[in-house]
This record gives sequence, structure tokens and C-alpha cells, in this order.
Amino acid sequence: MIHNRKSIRLKNWNYANHGYYFVTICVNDHQHLFGEIINNQMILNEYGEIIKFTWLDLVNHNRGILLDEFVVMPNHAHGIIIIGAGLIGAGLEPAPTDTGLPEIMRQFKTFSAKRIKKLRNAPSSTLWQRNYYDHIIRNEQTLNAIRAYIKNNPDQWSMDKYNT
Repeated sequence: MIHNRKSIRLKNWNYANHGYYFVTICVNDHQHLFGEIINNQMILNEYGEIIKFTWLDLVNHNRGILLDEFVVMPNHAHGIIIIGAGLIGAGLEPAPTDTGLPEIMRQFKTFSAKRIKKLRNAPSSTLWQRNYYDHIIRNEQTLNAIRAYIKNNPDQWSMDKYNT
């Protein structure tokens, strides 16, 4: 059976363009693998610490990116990646980066999955859902709203449909 999967990326947008990108990455089957929420605070377990480390380590593998707000939740993670940060281009435009968002997300998912699979002794399991959600942040008002959403995500866990 052939599945015709539609891309959820914005058509004609170069995801290596300078910009702020909000991403959400979900665990396969919404399993609660990364810790638990206690008193509206996310308490990371060993796997959650790997997710946090892998996220923070992305700046060491990708030229011209910065990481903004980030949270690990029991079954997903949210973060903001700034692409093209600190790069000087010709004229008023920043220089393009070597790496676009799809490659950065591939790295994050691959590196974190390998580390966690090794600890779980589950080499054939799938950690992440196939894709990820992204949103191109186009103004400061939206940026601030998304930052608040990420910071407050543990407070909202009791209302999450995957909090079983």
C-alpha cells in the first residue's frame, strides 16, 4: 500500500532562511517517557535529561543557530530555534546558514533516539513520531506569545488530551 503523505511545511519557503521557528516534537504513540509533572513542574528522568542535553547541544553542530525558549514534557518537547543568528551577509541581509530546520530536526531526533534506545536496550523501537510541527514566527508579539506558551506548558499539563 502506498501512502501519499502531504508535507506540512510551508510551500516555497526555504527553511534555511533567517528566522525564528517554533517546533513541537512528539513521542511515538504519545508514550510518557521523559519524566512527570509534579506541582506544575516538569521533573525530568534520565531520558528527559538526554532530550534536554541533545537540544542544547544543537548549537555545537550547526553554524549560525541560537536556541530560545525550550521545554521537555512527558511525551513531547517544544522549542524555538533561531536560524541565521549572528551571521553577517552582504548588505543588510544575514548570510544563509549551512543547515535548515529539517536537517536540525533530523539531527535532534536521531541523536536523542540513539542515546535513549541504547539506555532502554530497545534498538528496534521508534522513539519519535515521523514528523514534527513547525511554525515560522513572523513578529515579536507572536514570539512573546509562543515563549509564554512554552514556559507555561507544564501548568497546562492537566488539560492535555494525552495526559492519561
